[in-house]
Amino acid sequence: MDFTSVNTAEWVGYIATAVLLTSFAMKQLRTLRIVNSVACLLFVGYGVLLTNAWPIIISNAAIFVINIYYLFLKKNQ
Repeated sequence: MDFTSVNTAEWVGYIATAVLLTSFAMKQLRTLRIVNSVACLLFVGYGVLLTNAWPIIISNAAIFVINIYYLFLKKNQ
């Protein structure tokens, strides 16, 4: 693979994938959700850079909202 020909959208996609995979190596659920949320935001950006790839945007935005719910709203229960 010639990395000099990789465009910005592809780089965002590769970084998002690396962050997502890293999130599943976390032992603590809270850390997993935080790192996974970063990956979700990167994937939303990736979907936008791909000229609105809606399945990528919608699925990752939904996962992000679920992570935020469990990180901040559900934590006191």
